[in-house]
Amino acid sequence: MSKFWFNFPLPLAALYITAVCLNHAALAVQVTSSGPQTLKKAQEESVTLGCTYSLDASDVGDLDIEWTRVSQDMTQKDELILSYTGGKQYQLGSPDLMSRLKFAGDPSLGDATVSVSSVKVSDTATYQCKVKKAPGVDSRKVTLVVLVRPSPPKCWVEGSEEKGGTVSLRCKSSQGSSPLKYAWTKESGNLPPTATQNPQTGELLIRNHSDSYTGRYLCEVSNEVGTERCTYALQAYNPTNKVGVIVGAVIGALLLLFLLLLLIWLLICCCNKRRYEKELANDIREDAPAPDSRPGSRHSSFRSVLNYHGHPGIHYSSVGKADVTGSGSGRSSTHTERSRVQREAGMLASDHRPPLRYDSRYGYPV
Repeated sequence: MSKFWFNFPLPLAALYITAVCLNHAALAVQVTSSGPQTLKKAQEESVTLGCTYSLDASDVGDLDIEWTRVSQDMTQKDELILSYTGGKQYQLGSPDLMSRLKFAGDPSLGDATVSVSSVKVSDTATYQCKVKKAPGVDSRKVTLVVLVRPSPPKCWVEGSEEKGGTVSLRCKSSQGSSPLKYAWTKESGNLPPTATQNPQTGELLIRNHSDSYTGRYLCEVSNEVGTERCTYALQAYNPTNKVGVIVGAVIGALLLLFLLLLLIWLLICCCNKRRYEKELANDIREDAPAPDSRPGSRHSSFRSVLNYHGHPGIHYSSVGKADVTGSGSGRSSTHTERSRVQREAGMLASDHRPPLRYDSRYGYPV
């Protein structure tokens, strides 16, 4: 044997010893769960993350089981969410996750599998199960991907369903994790030979539409976790008279323009009429004669605040004696003045006042 080791190269000898040690370690704790390491589930579903293990007689230390959430950032620590050590269970993750995650069996009997109920998109991550019992240790990683299943899609036709034209059938789901795939089929028979569809947008184009293409069409939208459907009953109508439609549209536009011009003309006429009436009213005010003086204005001339010779409020006109005894023209003017004074005196008499008298120095009161 010593001769064998003497002739064996040193690097290969070191590699052989390492392999023997690893093989001995493999005989210790082993995680025996198998199956896909990537699980895809729909939101609100339940999932089981398997982690069964076996022990060796050489494993004499305390059993320690850890479930961690592996950080996507390699520079950050992994998050310890659940552990089992010393016969006790410890929940260390977020309260929301801990309310839905638990051991599926007895972790002390070789089953560290956990189950998560009502999974959410935020639960998407890589989870690691590590089983330690000195000197043995082993682990397993499982990646959970939570997706949203497609919502029931809506089917409709965009544009017309006229014969001889191009018909566009549309299908759209408002929710669902990408990628969403759309597929159109006809319930009775195959799709029309002139039909083409887009699996990404959900559009089905049917060119040169005819009566033979009518019927119920089915659209199916799917992703990795679910499938939903909707239907549309396609019809075929005779094409409309486009010339008549164009002529009608032109006539309608002309009528609308005529009504608009008529409205503008009426507004202008109304404004001109109001302006003419305003100018006419101003002209009438300017040409109107001044109003006659009221009798009260005459009386006011006799009601002065002046108190002279015991006759309060009376003014006297300055008529001299020469005017009374003068020529005929003077007599005539004096007669006229007397007549006026008599008339005013008569008006004062109607107010129950004594008649006015002629004063030789100041004349008749005014």
